Parts: sequence; C-alpha cells; structure tokens
Amino acid sequence: MATATSQKMTAWQDISASLANFRLAALLGWQDVAQRYRRSSVGAFWLTINMGVLIGALGLVFGTIFNTPMSEFLPFICVGLIMWGYFSSLVTEGCGSFIANTETMLQLPIPFFTYILRTWWRNTIILAHNIIIFPLVLLIFGKFVNFDALLAIPGFILVSVNLLWVMVILAVLCTRYRDLTQIVQNIMQVGMYVTPIMWMPKNLPGGARSQLMLDYNPFYHLISIVREPLLGGVATPLNWIVSIGMALIGWVVALLFLNRYRTRITYWL
Repeated sequence: MATATSQKMTAWQDISASLANFRLAALLGWQDVAQRYRRSSVGAFWLTINMGVLIGALGLVFGTIFNTPMSEFLPFICVGLIMWGYFSSLVTEGCGSFIANTETMLQLPIPFFTYILRTWWRNTIILAHNIIIFPLVLLIFGKFVNFDALLAIPGFILVSVNLLWVMVILAVLCTRYRDLTQIVQNIMQVGMYVTPIMWMPKNLPGGARSQLMLDYNPFYHLISIVREPLLGGVATPLNWIVSIGMALIGWVVALLFLNRYRTRITYWL
C-alpha cells in the first residue's frame, strides 16, 4: 500500500513534514476555493456578500433589542460573526478532513497533517475575504483602528494553533465514529448562542453566574484575543492565559492521540 511509508512516521514527524511542505497544503486549499467558485464572476466574494447581509440584518435586530448604539454594536457583531464563521467552519470541516481525502490518503504517502492544513488554509482564505467587511463598517461610522489592533495578529496565530489541534483530534475520532460529526455540528450551533457573538458581555446581568459563563467558555477567550484589539480595546490577561494554556495542553494531547491511532486511520477509511 502507498501509505505504508507514511504510517511508519511518528506524529511529530508527520506534522514536521507537513509544515516543511506547507506549499502543498496551501495549493490544495487554494484549488478547493477556486474549484468551488469556478465560472462565477464574483467568486469567493459571494461569501463576503452573504456575510455582509447577515451582519447588517443581525446587527440591526439585536442592536435594537439590546438598545445599543449601532456605532458600537455593529463593529462588535461584525468581528464576532466573521470569527465565529471561521471557528465553526474549521471545527466542522475538520471532522471530515481525512474522510474527504480518502482516495488520496489510500494511494499517496502524504503526511496526514497536510490534509488538516489544507482545510485550515481553505477557510483562512475565506476569512481573508470576509474580514474586508470590518474596515467598511468602521468607515461607515467614521471610526479607525489604533496600534492596539496589531495585537490581533498574535491573537489570530494563537487561535489557529488552538483550532489546529482540535481539528487533529476530531479528524481522527470522526474517521472512526462517523456520527460524531453531527454531534460536533450541534455543539457548534449551541456554542454560538452561549458565546458573546450576537450579544455583548455587558448585557449579561451582574453576578458570579454570568462571569462563570464567560470564564469557562473557551470560545469567548479565543475570540476576545482577536476582537478586542480590533475594537480598540485589549484582551484581558485571563483571555491570553487560557488561550495559551489550551494550546499547550491541547497539542500535547493531540500529539499523543495522533501517535497512538495514526496507523489505524487508513483502515478506518
């Protein structure tokens, strides 16, 4: 079998080889986007248009419900929805990263993590299209970002590092247990409502229960290290500590997990 050589690799060697040949994953991810919008005159910007309409509609509705000035609420929900779309797509598509590449995995000795990077890069390209909406929203209200916005760059890197280990674990589990994908999708749907995406943290009633709702929500910490700098604020130390802690612990677990089960993945396919 063509994957025999790949199966003999350790998880660390697999990931190292994939990163060293990232160009392959980037090319595959770019082709996915190009293939999806072939013969479309607007291309991937259809996603941007759809996201813009969604932001405008939800911003108007929830901004009115919470009696929040649009100049404050619309930029907030704009970054929130764009980043949540990125989170949700990576997690749900990550579940099928191996399944969607079954034929290739069974024929070519490509490191398994390459397929994870392919999914990540494809959705990062889409994120780059959608993020264009944010400066347009700022211009509408005459707002501008400050130098604190540069903190969104390390924040985004840390978010990606966290999502990648989640994708590794889910890709392995969902290859073995196919029904798990539906469970993950349901969890992400619920997660959107318990995470401050369409509502602001200040809208929560005071008390320990409300604070626990934020402190024990990993998505809140991940989205805050990107959103807060873009909105002119600074993420709290707790946001950074939790995000860094999740990355360190998560990757240890992911490496152990992938190293334990990677030789079985092709048989599960």
